[in-house]
Amino acid sequence: MKIAVCVKQVPDAAATRRIDPGSKRLDRSGEGALNAFDANAIEEALKIKEGSGDGDGEVVLVSLGPEKALDALRKGLAMGADRAVLVSDEAAAGSDLVATSYALAKALEREQADLVLFGQQASDSDGAVLWAAVAERLRRPLISQVAELTVDGRSVRGKRQTEFGYDTIEASLPAVVAVSDAINEPRYPSLKGIMGAKRKPQEQVSLADVGVEADRAGETGSKTEVLALGDPPPRGEARKIEDDGSAAEKIVEFLQEKKLL
Repeated sequence: MKIAVCVKQVPDAAATRRIDPGSKRLDRSGEGALNAFDANAIEEALKIKEGSGDGDGEVVLVSLGPEKALDALRKGLAMGADRAVLVSDEAAAGSDLVATSYALAKALEREQADLVLFGQQASDSDGAVLWAAVAERLRRPLISQVAELTVDGRSVRGKRQTEFGYDTIEASLPAVVAVSDAINEPRYPSLKGIMGAKRKPQEQVSLADVGVEADRAGETGSKTEVLALGDPPPRGEARKIEDDGSAAEKIVEFLQEKKLL
């Protein structure tokens, strides 16, 4: 079985995040890291491959991003993925959900994987919808928020928690699955894995290489636009009340003063 895992490099969790006032996009100039949810997707792909028993499976990482996104892909390779494909092109800068999903779908069509895995969401945008757009473009069935996954060769079965218990959803392969962070505990790359990752295939391709037209990527191919940025309004008047036994009365007085009671 061939499994493709879509991954993303996001700003490091310890980095201060800011919007670039010029581009009106998230500033990604600092340190990057593999999106945490994507590590769960990689782990699940490796477990499926290891559980097949035939040794013929392949796990390929697919990403869209700048050249430095290879650093995040190498972590996935160190975990055990077989190879990586990075669609990197200056023309892709500023791609929104529409343009990104199109580029990823074209790259995945090139791979022809039996199963495509996503992390449930990315920590930089928390959109939790890219996998749905890609599945729609590929015309494949989709299961999301999966906390338990079973693959039998012809179909995939996902279990996910709901407000009233659990849903079990089955779909035929090829399919797209978005996994939650409850599905597993991602392994730590071993020293052998880290060293071996350097020798694994790491293909960097352009938009044209995967068949993406110039007008369907970047800001030109996007359907959303940020018109303006502004600071949040200043906080209103605040009053700190020390509880000396009369806090309740002071709160009532404050609310009466503001004509809220």
